[in-house]
Amino acid sequence: MRAALLLPILLLGACAPGGKPQAVVPVVPPAAWRSPADQDAGPVDAQWWQSFGDPALARLVERAIAGNPDVAIAAGRVREARANVALARSQLLPTLDAGIAAGHSRTVSAFGTPLNQDFAQPQLSAGYEVDLFGRIADSVRASRAAFLASQAAHDSVRLAVAGAAASQYIALLGLDARLRVAKETLAARADSLRIAQSRDRAGYSPKLELQQARAEYDATAQIIPQIETAIRRSEDGLSQLAGDTPGPIERGAPLASLAVPAVPAGLPSALLERRPDIAQAADQLAASDAALSASRKRFLPQLRLGLSGGLAISSLLADPITLWQAGGSALAPIFAGGRLRAGVEVAAGQRDQAAFAYRRTVLQSFREVEDALAFIKGVDDQIALARHQRDTLAEGLRLATNRYRAGYSGYLEQLDAQRGLLSADLALVSLETDALTARVQLYQALGGGWTGPETLSGK
Repeated sequence: MRAALLLPILLLGACAPGGKPQAVVPVVPPAAWRSPADQDAGPVDAQWWQSFGDPALARLVERAIAGNPDVAIAAGRVREARANVALARSQLLPTLDAGIAAGHSRTVSAFGTPLNQDFAQPQLSAGYEVDLFGRIADSVRASRAAFLASQAAHDSVRLAVAGAAASQYIALLGLDARLRVAKETLAARADSLRIAQSRDRAGYSPKLELQQARAEYDATAQIIPQIETAIRRSEDGLSQLAGDTPGPIERGAPLASLAVPAVPAGLPSALLERRPDIAQAADQLAASDAALSASRKRFLPQLRLGLSGGLAISSLLADPITLWQAGGSALAPIFAGGRLRAGVEVAAGQRDQAAFAYRRTVLQSFREVEDALAFIKGVDDQIALARHQRDTLAEGLRLATNRYRAGYSGYLEQLDAQRGLLSADLALVSLETDALTARVQLYQALGGGWTGPETLSGK
């Protein structure tokens, strides 16, 4: 497992000049999550957005993954990293160069006579650096780990975009639900205003009740343009997320009709293998460790072999002359003004940053899952209470309205009941939106069904 392979790296000490890394205490996963999960839910599916039962939501998420500029930028970084791997591997292979020199010359001979000459000298040369101490192999290993990190980073961006698209779509449905509540409440306030106007004309109620009904109608009417503005801004944000210009967003099922997915189960220890950001941090640590090893080996000698051969062709020669040369060179650094040691310290500092970044990412991942599980449990409990409160307030409003119409009570009693029901309806919509959004956050925290860069990136 990747986490087990990283343990020796985290505890490794330096054995070459300078650049001794700091020891990093490994993160021990907890035995179980603090908050309960649905043991029958199974692991997170890679197409987790399908579990909400809304085809429009699924289409939006897939469109965002395909069209988001950040995903495309991350894919470009993967391409760059792949080329860097090929570049590093090329240093393990010999180089072969071909060249030719040709021309016409007129010189003076030793006897003072002119010499005219047409000449050509084709040449083929080969060079090879023997990787005696594995410095080039370390560089290849570093570039390979950096490539894997770029793939994991690409998958992290895809997961973040999918989560953002799903969360913002659910929030948009929440705004639609709030708008429906506001319009229904406005219709009820309009009915109350008509009753107040009728009672005022008949002289059955004081002028104060009519003014209160008008003020309450206007206050409710103000909510509608606020929500409509928020809807437009949310649609524009989703369009940008999907890589499009601002425009309307297709809706599917209303908020109340979305399926509420079960809370996935899983052991905390498995989280280390399921999150692309943890894999990215692990690969970056491996890359920095290999780069540190390569920097240390720059203190050691380098051996290069060379071979060249060619022909000397001239109009002054009866036959071409074969030319060749073979040899090697060894270069060992003696004094570089501290440049090599400083390079090792730079690499060691980068390795320390990568090691602590890995630890931070792992700790953050456990917290995100725990927070999401705790929030889901809390908001689900609140929803049950909020629905009971909403039903109670709705029945209270019905009774207050009947009493007001029958003349047994004043408008203030009905007004208080209307205000209470409106607040309860809006609060319930917010809680239902939060409950669905929390499940999106949990899917993200659990890695979104990620199984490795080979599976998700397809390369």
